Amino acid sequence: MTWTQWFIFILIIQVIHGLGTWKLYIKAGRRAWEAFVPVYNGIILLKIINRPWWWIILLFLPIVNLIMLPVVWVETARSFGKNTTLDTVLAFVTLGFYNYYLNYIADVNYIEDRSLLPNTSGGDWLSSILFAIVAATIVHTYFMQPFTIPSSSLEKSLLVGDFLFVSKFHYGARVPMTTVGAPMVHDTIPVLNKKSYLFNDHFEERKMSWKNKLQLPYLRFPGFEKIDRNEIVVFNQPADTLKDMNVFKPDRNYYKPIDKKTNLVKRCVGVAGDSLEVRDGYVYINGKKNELPDRAHLQFSYLVQPKTNTFNPNFIKDRYDITDGFGIMNSQNTYYFSAISDEALSRFKNHPNVASITPNKQEKGVRDSDIFPHDPNYNWNVDFFGPLYIPEEGKTIDINLEVLPLYKRVITEYEGNTLQVKGNQILINGEVTDTYTFKQNYYWMMGDNRHNSIDARRWGFVPFNHVIGKPVFIWMSWDGIKNPRWERFFTTVSGSGKATSFLIPFLVLLFGWMGFNKWRGRKKESK
Repeated sequence: MTWTQWFIFILIIQVIHGLGTWKLYIKAGRRAWEAFVPVYNGIILLKIINRPWWWIILLFLPIVNLIMLPVVWVETARSFGKNTTLDTVLAFVTLGFYNYYLNYIADVNYIEDRSLLPNTSGGDWLSSILFAIVAATIVHTYFMQPFTIPSSSLEKSLLVGDFLFVSKFHYGARVPMTTVGAPMVHDTIPVLNKKSYLFNDHFEERKMSWKNKLQLPYLRFPGFEKIDRNEIVVFNQPADTLKDMNVFKPDRNYYKPIDKKTNLVKRCVGVAGDSLEVRDGYVYINGKKNELPDRAHLQFSYLVQPKTNTFNPNFIKDRYDITDGFGIMNSQNTYYFSAISDEALSRFKNHPNVASITPNKQEKGVRDSDIFPHDPNYNWNVDFFGPLYIPEEGKTIDINLEVLPLYKRVITEYEGNTLQVKGNQILINGEVTDTYTFKQNYYWMMGDNRHNSIDARRWGFVPFNHVIGKPVFIWMSWDGIKNPRWERFFTTVSGSGKATSFLIPFLVLLFGWMGFNKWRGRKKESK
């Protein structure tokens, strides 16, 4: 839905609310017209039910309002003496239309100074849970989101089993575009294995007719910093529009809302306005080799030929801190190691049982069909890629049939234009053109594990509206199920030098605070 459609929808809701509550407003000592004025009617209703005015903010926050609206419906009924279990159930299951019964049929009186405390211990328990969910949802959606590292694409900087806190406010918190969904759940509800949001499974057959229903247009709060080159970023995978998240194809056409696409974490090696190229596996920005932070460690795959049959790859992998696995490539016992850093390589190549170590890189000019832009005219692969320009908001480029494959997805899917090619002519929104001006910034996200990372080399640019936030803190880390990495608990993600754990200072502060509260409680009791 567009902003205009949402505006009309909200006005309709206000009329429905006014018609169903204006007599209740009068019985509460207010005037009938106050039930019809948008926003103001909500503030007055909160006064009627003896709840704080700032709840009106919660009623307009997507996802949070799904919890708050039923609370207001129930509280309205209770403010007019309807506080039985049946009244509560009716207020909830009728989606608030129980107010029409109270407004026009029931003989009710306003209870001005009613007790706001639950009548039962069960009610108190439920109230506490509801507001805990509300608070957690606000923090999760607009401030800080927990995230788990699932793969080794950023190994050495971020390890599989790291648990992160991702800041939403560094780049500006994105308002949820999906308005109807389960709080604090991404794409699928655990255990139930069902979609966590309102979704049309027959989307493609209906020609995407539901694409904009109950979806907010993109909106982001202002941030206090921009995405810098080489920062680690969490974002929604732009190519993920799958029904099944476990199946990856770069050419599928199923629709998924932006904020429900798969969460990924990669390093932003190129920002809007950069010219990027990959030479022999190394990134070059504007013609200069990209220098990564000292905590980052590039890794490539290698073919290792041992001298004897006593070669033990398991021992080698552990001793030399090699990230990913290995396998036997051929009858000559040539071993393939999928990720070795330069530091590990400098030590590993001197092993007495190693005859040779050969980089497992593709040749320049050999096309990989899985590589962006998936066009036969571009002979690119993971090790030799580009050059290409990363779009910047407001910048205009020349468009022709040669460069169109690079920006076709940007023009159509990410920026909502129609595009046709007729002979040698390119038509955007029905008009012949040879230029295009970009509407937002784009970024190039890659893994440090260069031969074991599905990244921008496969699916292209990441629009800014797909950016979620910036990882700032590792609060827990596990190597497998039983092995905690204590040295990584409470460490920062960015910064120079070896990461320092703040676990001990945190525990000191935690127990100190607990002790202080206990002492303060005893002091109050003694008085």
